[in-house]
Amino acid sequence: MGILIIRVVFVVLCSTIGYFFTPFGVTNLMGMVFGFLLSLIIIALDTKVRKLPVKVLVSSLIGFLVGIALANLINSLLGGMGFPFMANYFVRLSLLGGLGYLGLVVGAKKGEWFDLKHIKAAFKEEGVLERYKVLDTSVIIDGRIADVCETGFIDGALVVPQFILRELQRVADSSDSLKRNRGRRGLDILQRIKKQPHINVQISELDFPNTKEVDLKLIEVCKHLGGKIITNDFNLNKIAQLRGIEVLNINELANALKPVVLPGEMMNLFIIKEGKEPTQGVAYLDDGTMVVVDNARRAIGRTIKVVVTSVIQTTAGKMIFAKYEHETTEIPRSTK
Repeated sequence: MGILIIRVVFVVLCSTIGYFFTPFGVTNLMGMVFGFLLSLIIIALDTKVRKLPVKVLVSSLIGFLVGIALANLINSLLGGMGFPFMANYFVRLSLLGGLGYLGLVVGAKKGEWFDLKHIKAAFKEEGVLERYKVLDTSVIIDGRIADVCETGFIDGALVVPQFILRELQRVADSSDSLKRNRGRRGLDILQRIKKQPHINVQISELDFPNTKEVDLKLIEVCKHLGGKIITNDFNLNKIAQLRGIEVLNINELANALKPVVLPGEMMNLFIIKEGKEPTQGVAYLDDGTMVVVDNARRAIGRTIKVVVTSVIQTTAGKMIFAKYEHETTEIPRSTK
């Protein structure tokens, strides 16, 4: 309400000034109309400019000043060319307007690069570039990215676009308790990553209003920054690869880090439950891989030594089959 009152006062003030000062020698009524229209144009610019990130505003201003300075330099060089007065006046105004506008537009487009980190990078050794990793919503909520960061395997900058933060906030504010807990978990994971001293987390103001889907916006951000997407979303993985964007998939990393088990190896397993077949028992490795053990139904609730018979890779992951020999010595459970 306060901003509305300020705008109304501003419109009235501009109209009054136009009425009494009659710019360009026009009548009082035309002066008032001129002041009224000018105030509306300024208010329209205000509503647009207020939505722009600070980086874009600063870079636009710098670009505009550079354009004006360049125009003045060229004008000073052309001063001795002997142009007629009107031609000289036209050339000066054209250079000031054209180069000022060009600097303004180029500065706005490069606003994301107006960052101290980029300025420092310009003075680094040749070939040393910032490596951007863009996080999507699913990988943040998943949470394993925080564990990977703690190991030190992630280098460069982790970029979280503002529209991803807004999506997390919407999920965290959901009326559905499951979605609400997932959203809050994602926000907690981000806080955990930011607290790690060796991780550089950047909140990007980049947005693409003409692109509605979040996945496509992420791809555009990666194209703009020359970075990679970190995700565990299967569809985003495929779309990004089709668009030529490199993808770091957490699920693929987890599968690659699972221990290699070969047929014939001996393993100590705790049998948790019965299997589908009458004689089977089921156990799990530390990474969650399921092991189906023949002849182990009677050993449920105990740790036994088994022999691996085969390993099968399925779409859901790796599955291990083993056999429990009755004469094998059972390993008693430790009691605390």
